Amino acid sequence: MKSEDDSALTYSARPQSLMLSFLGIYLAGRDIAVSSGSVIELFGRVGVTEEAVRSTLSRMVKRGMLTRHKDGRQVYLGLTPHATEVLQDGAERIWRTGVVNRDWDGSWTLVGFSMPDSRRNERHDLRSRLVWAGFGLLQNGLWIAPGTRDAATIAAELGLTGDVTVFIAQPAKPTESADLVRKAFDTDAIAGRYNEFLARWAVGSPLKELPDDFARQLILHTDWLQLVRQDPHLPASLLAGDWPAIRAEELFRQLAAQYGRTAPKLAAQVMEELPV
Repeated sequence: MKSEDDSALTYSARPQSLMLSFLGIYLAGRDIAVSSGSVIELFGRVGVTEEAVRSTLSRMVKRGMLTRHKDGRQVYLGLTPHATEVLQDGAERIWRTGVVNRDWDGSWTLVGFSMPDSRRNERHDLRSRLVWAGFGLLQNGLWIAPGTRDAATIAAELGLTGDVTVFIAQPAKPTESADLVRKAFDTDAIAGRYNEFLARWAVGSPLKELPDDFARQLILHTDWLQLVRQDPHLPASLLAGDWPAIRAEELFRQLAAQYGRTAPKLAAQVMEELPV
């Protein structure tokens, strides 16, 4: 098992995930841009190098996630409409969707598609979007998710409307919904990730080797976003009664509130903002 030091240092290799958390906490919903120098200094607190920050910011500008603003010799970065949509989607998953589905109506959304290797990039993009939307692979070419999911929009945004077939259905004997969960979703792996989160954060002083609560806030939110990105939001009725995601979500909300009181003051001491 990784030590606390190891778990913190691994974040230096994942600056983009940290950047999304930072943007979601400190820029989303505000008409501001922040100086690149501020971001470099703040990210140094979680072990991300200046080179890695600059590279991440540059890639996000090229991908249409950030826009550059200049004020004198200083460069500031602000959110694009696309970034705002991405961050809103993440906030929805973090704060409103919840880790289990308590309102499931017994239906399933099925998505079928088949693409040759010559279209592997499109196939990869579609699979990635389906996983983010809570789908699991039931069998070759057939993905399923509990409840009604908007697979049509996913296909349309990728330009793949003509390549997918979508159904809303319910299982019939001898198939049971519990069988579908077992076949399409690795619940042991999902539970294991939540247990790792609890092991890291359900301690008296989580990641105490980090310099301050800003650093802990950034890693906490990044940890949690990675969890919910991989969580298919399965029906509570099909999960074990001691499903660890529920305890983990309670802990996340508690710590997020705690760091939310202290971290912004620390960030404000460093952040150079520009109204946009």
